[in-house]
Amino acid sequence: MVPAAPSMPAPQQPTAVYSSRPARQLRTKRGLLKYILLGIITLGIYDLWQLSEIGESLNLMASRRDGKKTMHYCLLFFIVGPITLGIGTLVWFHRISARVGEEQQARGMAPTVSAATFWLWGILGAFIIVGPFIYYYKLLHAMNDLSADYNVRG
Repeated sequence: MVPAAPSMPAPQQPTAVYSSRPARQLRTKRGLLKYILLGIITLGIYDLWQLSEIGESLNLMASRRDGKKTMHYCLLFFIVGPITLGIGTLVWFHRISARVGEEQQARGMAPTVSAATFWLWGILGAFIIVGPFIYYYKLLHAMNDLSADYNVRG
């Protein structure tokens, strides 16, 4: 019987340490009152910025999973909306609402916003005056929840 040679441990490759934390933190302090008041004070510029930021944040969070890209809101507001007589704006809000709901579901959250939320609160709710405010409240808070989850889990 031949004695076995002492076994040497196999050389190991250095393992890279990957953090699941995102490269940049997303905003989590969107609120309806701030949206309304700053929108009035800035003559709508804050509203344009806020909706653009929501689209960009959603693209950052969801594009890797769903492969979709939301159109920038300024492009929609200044070019597509007027050309389509507002229909493009309805389509944009329908799609972003559905995408927010899908992303909430994909992250294990209860979906609070969907395309139906936009049509029921945002459009039909306008007849009772407060409907669009409820829609924006739900959209802003859903984006806060998604952003907080993204900031933790990436």
